[in-house]
Amino acid sequence: MSFSGKLKFSSRAFLSNCRLFVNKYHKPIFTRVIRSGYHCCSFPLKQNFYGFPVKFHNLFHSQVKAMGALSSLDPSSFSQPDLAVMKHVSLVLNVDFEKKVLDGTAVINFEILQDIGELILDVRNLTIEKIELEDGTPLKYKVDDEVPNFGSKLTITLSKPATTGDKLKIRIKYITAPTASALQWLEPSQTSGKKYPYLFSQCQPIHARSILPCQDTPAVKFTYDAEVTAPEEFTVLMSALRGEAKNNKTSFRQPVPIPAYLLALAVGVLEYRTLGPRSLVWSEKEEIERSAWEFAETEKYLQAAEKLCGKYEWSQYDLLVLPPSFPYGGMENPCLTFVTPTLLAGDRSQADVIVHEIMHSWTGNLVTNRNFEHFWLNEGFTVFLERKVAASLIADTEEARRSRDFHSLLGLQELNETVKDLGVKNALTRLVPDLNGVHPDDSFSRVPYEKGSLFLRYLEDLVGGPEVFDDFLRSYLNNFQKKSLDTDQFKAYLLNYFKDNEILKTVDWNAWLYTSGMPPVIPNYDRSMTKAVTTLLSTINNDSVTLNYNDVKSFTPHQIINLLQALIDQSPLSIERLRSLGEEYKIDSSKNTEIVYRWLRLCIRSRDLTKLNDAFDFVNRQGRMKYVRPIYRDLYAWEDVRERAIENFLKNEPYMMHVSAYTLRKDLHLNE
Repeated sequence: MSFSGKLKFSSRAFLSNCRLFVNKYHKPIFTRVIRSGYHCCSFPLKQNFYGFPVKFHNLFHSQVKAMGALSSLDPSSFSQPDLAVMKHVSLVLNVDFEKKVLDGTAVINFEILQDIGELILDVRNLTIEKIELEDGTPLKYKVDDEVPNFGSKLTITLSKPATTGDKLKIRIKYITAPTASALQWLEPSQTSGKKYPYLFSQCQPIHARSILPCQDTPAVKFTYDAEVTAPEEFTVLMSALRGEAKNNKTSFRQPVPIPAYLLALAVGVLEYRTLGPRSLVWSEKEEIERSAWEFAETEKYLQAAEKLCGKYEWSQYDLLVLPPSFPYGGMENPCLTFVTPTLLAGDRSQADVIVHEIMHSWTGNLVTNRNFEHFWLNEGFTVFLERKVAASLIADTEEARRSRDFHSLLGLQELNETVKDLGVKNALTRLVPDLNGVHPDDSFSRVPYEKGSLFLRYLEDLVGGPEVFDDFLRSYLNNFQKKSLDTDQFKAYLLNYFKDNEILKTVDWNAWLYTSGMPPVIPNYDRSMTKAVTTLLSTINNDSVTLNYNDVKSFTPHQIINLLQALIDQSPLSIERLRSLGEEYKIDSSKNTEIVYRWLRLCIRSRDLTKLNDAFDFVNRQGRMKYVRPIYRDLYAWEDVRERAIENFLKNEPYMMHVSAYTLRKDLHLNE
């Protein structure tokens, strides 16, 4: 994937920066390397504040010229937390639905790590009104020109130099833009109640900078408190413990350090139901009863997660069911998981998403990737733990083992399709991709989730199975909790923990971590739950055999999903055969969105024009990128309907969240 627009590149400035680098670090090395479709200029290594080396690259992808790393610690952040690091933020915000802005102040506590005369933060389309010290001393500042999709560098000049060990408080008064990439302002017509507007945020991966000036890198973790003012009818929720709500003001505190991408805000006319001793579910009243039923087993999942991973550190675990435009299945905001209403299947068959978000309370939220090149440390670990915990809820140990392997095989199907679509040599199919000059949104795929989980399963099998590996997991989580790390640190910790295990010397680390395409080894999964699907697939592909509901009567929803995904992975069926399958197997009347999504893809691939409006209705009705992006890509590949697909997207683009519109424009080749 490439940038949506071209960035200007000055060779003179670039070479000047090279000379500065050489002069500063006394290592006059300049090389040029070619990597799987990318052209990189590779530089010497600089030590970061974790003591691990960071490469400097200037990255070009296909015909798009783009800047390299924005800083030495994180290619997507201007900030320099090796010099001064955020420790706490106090927010006072007012929600203005009419202007579609947040306005207020952020008081940021810094710990000074090296002598400095200025602070550097990330911002994106913020109007800075003034910056001052805690005592009111005004500070000079400069906002650089915007780097498209990344925002700008905010440089704050201190009134006097700060020295190592100093504590510093900076107060910034600012207003967000109506187009802030982290915020979606919904009109009443876009909500279930149709009466009141709604606001929600999505800061991952690097959109927090559009809500507040910050060090917008997961390498930095900070605590926060907030006071948010909103109209009287509205409920305000954040990724924090909720305090008093009085006189239109609601207070919050988050005592556990979080990266900026986990800052979250939602404002709507909401109701709640109690799920358990530490959990509520929130939604508009139209969905509240369905939501309470669908997620009633949340406490059971939390207890199972604690049994594997240790104490839940966040006190409260609430769920917020958002309006349909939310672009993800779930977002693991601490204390308040955001979820899509597409999970309300009516059969609890999508509970794995809730288990996944719960597991993020340990991997991702408590132990965090240092930057998004190491995203698999968040998502691969979480998928791996999700499947272990889900299996632990099954009493029969053999059935639990089969179920875990079956869900791993479903993930393998998705990984296969992803690698095929991206291209086996695409650098973004590496477990640890090079994101210098690449926006993290462009690298989002199933690769870090499924390839990462598969790698951990391979390691688990290699060292002796769950009986051995589970103890390592708990040790790893305990050692890195409230910290951020990279893949080298994970590897070092693993090898040290198993230092007496010779078998780990057989791991091909380069093939697993830095090679494009599918993993070098596929674990020996139990395939007993897929055998019936494989057998039925042969029947479906034999047009002389009549299809009957008894073929799938005993299938679980996930076996139906397995079947439909297998059909997606093969040559399209004839329209007549596909229609027969949909009718006889009752798939064309399913309400389960995982099934509906795959069914519509099959209809598109078989070129069934009678289902085109159903496909448009599906992508217009909800914004979950897992569903919307593949369907739009399939529609684009169908040349006869390509223009209608583009017209449908452009008509609905104003109602989409930034990340959805941004990535769909690429899928539909609208920025080329």
